[in-house]
Amino acid sequence: MLKQNFKVCLCWRRIFKTRVVEPPRDVKLAFNRFSTSGTMTVDELLRFLIEHQGEETATKEDAQAIFDSLKHLNIFHRRGLHLEAFFRYLLGEHNLAHPPSQKVHHDMTAPLAHYFLFTGHNSYLTGNQINSPSSEVPIKDALQRGVRVLELDLWPNSKGNEVEVRHGGTLTSPVDLQKCLQAIKDNAFHASEYPVVITFEDHLTPNLQKNVAKMVTETFGEMLYCTETENLEQFPSPESLKKRVLISTKPPKEYLEGNIAGEEASEHIPDEDEEKAVPQYRKLIAIHAGKLKGRLENWLSDDPKKVRRLSLSEQELENAVRTQGTEIVRFTQRNLLRVYPKGTRLDSSNYNPYVGWMHGAQMVAFNMQGYGKHLWIMQGMFKANGGCGYVKKPDFLLQRGPNDEVFDPSRPLDVKTVLTVKVLLGEGWHQDFHHTAFDRYSPPDFYTRIGIAGIPADCDVKQTETIEDEWLPVWEHEFEFQLRVPELAVLRIHVLEYDTTGRPDFGGQACLPVSELRTGIRTVPLHDKKGHRYKHVRLLLSIKFGLPYDF
Repeated sequence: MLKQNFKVCLCWRRIFKTRVVEPPRDVKLAFNRFSTSGTMTVDELLRFLIEHQGEETATKEDAQAIFDSLKHLNIFHRRGLHLEAFFRYLLGEHNLAHPPSQKVHHDMTAPLAHYFLFTGHNSYLTGNQINSPSSEVPIKDALQRGVRVLELDLWPNSKGNEVEVRHGGTLTSPVDLQKCLQAIKDNAFHASEYPVVITFEDHLTPNLQKNVAKMVTETFGEMLYCTETENLEQFPSPESLKKRVLISTKPPKEYLEGNIAGEEASEHIPDEDEEKAVPQYRKLIAIHAGKLKGRLENWLSDDPKKVRRLSLSEQELENAVRTQGTEIVRFTQRNLLRVYPKGTRLDSSNYNPYVGWMHGAQMVAFNMQGYGKHLWIMQGMFKANGGCGYVKKPDFLLQRGPNDEVFDPSRPLDVKTVLTVKVLLGEGWHQDFHHTAFDRYSPPDFYTRIGIAGIPADCDVKQTETIEDEWLPVWEHEFEFQLRVPELAVLRIHVLEYDTTGRPDFGGQACLPVSELRTGIRTVPLHDKKGHRYKHVRLLLSIKFGLPYDF
């Protein structure tokens, strides 16, 4: 048994024995149930996969592949798996609660308005909204993570003769538009072959619009999707737009009306202003944006002969859902709604995406350069559907009743399912962290917070006990979550290390779409604050679903 030394002072060291993690009770019970004489054959493993893990389509070849993956271990025996080898399989890459290898499986032939899109805000910024540098690097990073909607703010340079990308009215430095366009072209379809939408916040003169039209056309060539008519009755499907780039914008208010306007104001331009844009530029616009004149009711009007994109700040949306919730749902059944962070989020923080999603908003725009709870949830949501950046909306957001009624997000909903998660154990911190990373004088004291992100009625957070002085914590703590809208729910896992100062240390996190969780005893790799996966840190969970009356 290995030992760890923690230096307290010159003449005193604390010595702790480190142990090897042992299979928890649930693992032993499963092994004993499906094995004979202390070993598990390929056929017995197959039965375990089907009956305990819920993998109804598993084959003998799948079970054999698991056997073959364990042959390099000293604990492997040709006659079958012993308990230790079975345990290592459960903690391995063949047994993830949500495997990254899942393929696109949603129907991708519906109009764009029927999907949630992985959407970025001010995609060129590297940090805060006030004075951080602009760069093409965040654009590349976002695309490689599967983001499908990017935002570029287009401004004249100081001489007024070139186009630059920057956050207007701030001290952020600019980046050359051509660099941004080239980064999009080079990285657009590495993570997903489904379309990329570029939203321009346009503050350009007509002459500079011509320059942009030329740059965009020459950079993207046949990748660029342009519509034959400006009045689309419905948007095309993601399937029909594979490996295409779409431009969504509206000409700038300040040059059309002679004043200066930012993100919110530039979205309030009447439709007729678009007629003043130069023809080459207008031809680029595949998704036309803008608010109609008048009040909120006008903004949400649904023209049966023309679809469009509407943008609202998070604050505008929160105000709108109080009185126009069902009208927003109705609007988003055909049209696109983009939601963006309010202007006071100078630190590039984010907001609760469920206000938008529950009302059908397709483009809930996030600052991708930071980290935190809401961004982790966003990343978890778009792990669904093969991580392609498009998630099909639940049917209830798209349906209309016999009297043309739509879903009302304010109405109470019945519980559809109960998710039970048992947190068994964790491992890997001693491999990915220095032995004094959490505590200078002893091993860490880990606990796990596990909860649901979703509609307000589904949100819940629960917590295990703290296991003191242990790199290999065993909790074996079970939790239940009642879910009314499991289609939108995300399982949140957050491991923390208790600190006597009162502020816990970060030990890893994971967010997974509940709709795609695999049942049974499963492993969940944890990620750092930026969303990058640790090499070894992981939890072992037991996951099951049941109907409300089963509990």
